[in-house]
Amino acid sequence: MRPRVAVLFKMKSKPLEELKKYADVDVVLYPSVDELKKIIGKYDGLIVSPLNPVPGEVIEKAERLKVISCHSAGYDHVDVKKATERGIYVTKVSGWLSEAVAEFAVGLTIALLRKIAYADKFIRSGKWDSHKTVWSGFKEIETVYGKRVGILGMGAIGKAIARRMKAMGTEILYWSRSRKEDIEREVGAVYMPLDDVLRESDIVILALPATPETYHIINEERLKLLEGKYLVNIGRGTLVDENAVAKALEDGRLKGYATDVFEKEPVQEHELFKYEWETVLTPHYAGLSKEAMEDMGFQAVKNLLSVLRGEVPDTLVNREVLKIRPPEKVKML
Repeated sequence: MRPRVAVLFKMKSKPLEELKKYADVDVVLYPSVDELKKIIGKYDGLIVSPLNPVPGEVIEKAERLKVISCHSAGYDHVDVKKATERGIYVTKVSGWLSEAVAEFAVGLTIALLRKIAYADKFIRSGKWDSHKTVWSGFKEIETVYGKRVGILGMGAIGKAIARRMKAMGTEILYWSRSRKEDIEREVGAVYMPLDDVLRESDIVILALPATPETYHIINEERLKLLEGKYLVNIGRGTLVDENAVAKALEDGRLKGYATDVFEKEPVQEHELFKYEWETVLTPHYAGLSKEAMEDMGFQAVKNLLSVLRGEVPDTLVNREVLKIRPPEKVKML
């Protein structure tokens, strides 16, 4: 019997067609949690985007479900603990996504230090009445070149950021849950304890996942270590205490903050909006590129099919599930 799979968002057509070769597929666009609870019982697999929450109350109803394949590097929209308890495999993607997000992180950093977003708004508002207005009126502008860049999180995205930043003439410091000797050899990255990275860097880039351990990893106390420095977040909004960041900007202790993510999304009003010179704010779209979307689709399909073939993909998030439900018990293909 062919597995039945639900895709809960608008996936690119080519990976969707690949999935249909091996499974009966229903595309159910952005169902609510209540809607998902009603239909989840008839599926063997799910492919979900970050806009598709899969909480424990849904997983409890998933009588046949064997795998949840995340079309993203992040997986905090899925109750992984509950999935593991139920013997459901959870996977994620990287690849082109890592490159797209890393490229975006560098772009945010340049925009923040060189005030590109501010200058764009300045000129569109008709304020450029003379060169003197710009040269005498703009506050301190800095180059990325020559800076010490601290990266928190040295997974695929962190490494891709490190490579790009090294090419821009920076020194790379980093903290991660474990040392990454490959990137140390490749770009001369220096591993340090977390607080030392904050203390020694000119620019700090957050590339961590959202976990209980990383919640508000940048808090009021750690912002004291970032006095006179820049902070960039392309990980998750919950990594940062936004109230503390706003206060640090208001007091002039933090030079600037650029972020693609917020604690609560979407955002239509926010206290950070008033700091036009000191911030660059974007709507959680760092991975949104044509190449990354298609590649993520193929990876998400590959991960799902691997699990249903009784294989263990490298991108399995909850390896503890192997003890609860061995691969041969989920094999359908």
